[in-house]
Amino acid sequence: MKMRPNVKPRPRAKRGTMKRLIKTVFSFYPRLLPLTLICIVISSAVASMPTIFMQKVIAEIELALKNSLGWGDVGGNIIKYVIMLALLYVLSLTANTVYHQLMAVITQGTLKKFRDKMFAKMQELPVKFFDTHGHGDIMSYYTNDIDTLRQLVSQSLPQLIVSAVTVIVLLSIMMYFSVWLGLVVIVGVMIMLIVTKKIGGGSARYFVCQQRAMGKTESFIEEMMNGQKVIKVFSHEDAVKESFDEVNDALCADATRANTYANTLGPILNNIGNILYVIVAVAGGIFLLGGATNLSISGLAFSVSVVVPFLNMTKQFTGNVNQVSHQINAVVMGLAGASRIFELLDEEAEEDDGYVTLVNAKEIDGVLVECRERTGIWAWKHPHKADGTVTYTRLRGDVRMSEVDFSYVPGKTVLKNVTLYAEPGQQVAFVGSTGAGKTTVTNLINRFYDIEDGKIRYDGINIRKIKKDALRRSLGIVLQDTNLFTGSVMDNIRYGRLEATDEECIAAARLAGADDFITRLPEGYGTMLTGNGANLSQGQRQLIAIARAAVADPPVMILDEATSSIDTRTEAIVQRGMEALMKGRTVFVIAHRLSTVKNSDVIMVLEKGEIIERGSHDELIARGGRYYSLYTGAFELD
Repeated sequence: MKMRPNVKPRPRAKRGTMKRLIKTVFSFYPRLLPLTLICIVISSAVASMPTIFMQKVIAEIELALKNSLGWGDVGGNIIKYVIMLALLYVLSLTANTVYHQLMAVITQGTLKKFRDKMFAKMQELPVKFFDTHGHGDIMSYYTNDIDTLRQLVSQSLPQLIVSAVTVIVLLSIMMYFSVWLGLVVIVGVMIMLIVTKKIGGGSARYFVCQQRAMGKTESFIEEMMNGQKVIKVFSHEDAVKESFDEVNDALCADATRANTYANTLGPILNNIGNILYVIVAVAGGIFLLGGATNLSISGLAFSVSVVVPFLNMTKQFTGNVNQVSHQINAVVMGLAGASRIFELLDEEAEEDDGYVTLVNAKEIDGVLVECRERTGIWAWKHPHKADGTVTYTRLRGDVRMSEVDFSYVPGKTVLKNVTLYAEPGQQVAFVGSTGAGKTTVTNLINRFYDIEDGKIRYDGINIRKIKKDALRRSLGIVLQDTNLFTGSVMDNIRYGRLEATDEECIAAARLAGADDFITRLPEGYGTMLTGNGANLSQGQRQLIAIARAAVADPPVMILDEATSSIDTRTEAIVQRGMEALMKGRTVFVIAHRLSTVKNSDVIMVLEKGEIIERGSHDELIARGGRYYSLYTGAFELD
């Protein structure tokens, strides 16, 4: 079997991306950027000035030869021009140094600010975004796209400005010296631009394809790295190598075509520039020998002092046009990366129109009041817009779903007309076949997704009115897929409640049954975890996740296959801790091991998104229906 990547295609840059990028960078550095632009203009303009002084010096020498003058007659003027040129070079060097120093600050600062904005935006995005985008593709925002943006901001855009200023200054000087020779150069440059558009356009297309292929390759590698154990278990090393060869060949083909175009453009433009140089020299010679009238702003007649500097300007002019053509590919790639970054920043944030918040409270004379200290009593703070009053409702953990319909994709119903309730302190279990909708129910309770129809109420409050962070803070969730972060074991447990003390974290670990194996680790609670806890067993990782939920001490718990990766003996230990953890809390349990839900107050049997049975374990067994067949049949995994 061939493993093919599934990555969202990398689109072309949208219209207006360059304008938005420049506007954004200006907003980051409203003072430094104008100063940098001034330095670029000064440096570029001064770099074009030597031609004027060359003309002046040659004119002085021509005058001396014509009138048989000595150094004493013209030397003073020549030295004056040399000193002026030296001063201009010092000014250019200073401006150039300042420009490069400021550009380093602006470039790295811009990338940092973009990464900050991207990461902050990702924290606002709904779970749906991460469910529909590959991890490799998301990572490419921070790698490929940021790198192309770095190239664009640090090199391509400054070089374009340098070339543009140089070309404008040179064209002005050319017209000042000779309109006829200037027109010859302009015709040659127009030919260069036509060639650049023809060849550069094809190069740009293939460079965008190269970026897309690179994203696919990175995504494929990331997927295979995560799946190395599975690959080796099924001995698919050769098949995976064959699949990677296909992806890599596609990248190589796109990159080869892109660079073939790019490598062809340079030599062609260089040769056109050389031919133009020869044409200008021939035209200048013809004008000199023919005694043609020079049309110019300066009023200078055709002479060697005009033609020789003009040849130098022609070389410089075509060189800058060539530089612009070389930057086209980097600009296209950079704009494609910037366009993707802006698309990420423009993604719709997770909707949250709730206004009911969760606060610590204490009871005084039978009335709940808000309290800053942690009291163990939680209350919903409900502001009323009509009269400006605020009421407090004790968080009890009463969750009710009424006639709920939901689908991840329009037209494909996942839950249909689901009605259930969990009274405070009840343990409600969901069982059923894979894909029946068990996890979806819990996803709707914590509003990872919003329902299409029906109502979900939490302590009598529509959950749409509750702010999402408050809602989720009231829920402790232990998922089947455990995620641990780089840091110590203590840090990962404390992640459930960042202000928890070491003693509270250790107590939570003991409650979950994790203390025994943690104390046997090389550095105990200080043992560092990396790679999602790769140095721990799956069961140990899940015990830490349970301890993390325990230290949060939430009033409602959602256990989604929380003990699925724990052996039977460890499960018995954990179950005792879980019973203590669940005491007095509303608990939703999803389990394939039906023995773990036997003691639940209510068991819901889901099939194809509908609740087909509900009741206690004994009631459902006596009924002899679907639950009975699951409990006594092959589905039971205990």
